[in-house]
Amino acid sequence: MARICSVCGKIPQVGNNVSHAHNKTKRRWLPNLQSIRAKINGVKKRVKVCTSCIRAGKVVKAI
Repeated sequence: MARICSVCGKIPQVGNNVSHAHNKTKRRWLPNLQSIRAKINGVKKRVKVCTSCIRAGKVVKAI
């Protein structure tokens, strides 16, 4: 499955590991996604949401 936040659309970012000798190899920074049960349009659904969206209250957890 894609590593994408279903609320804000945050996706992995790419860059380089840089060693002391300045050798560069590709790397990825993954968003901190959590699989939660959320209420979306009154329906309980399992979605992948980043922790910044959960903390900001952009998603309502289903109990």
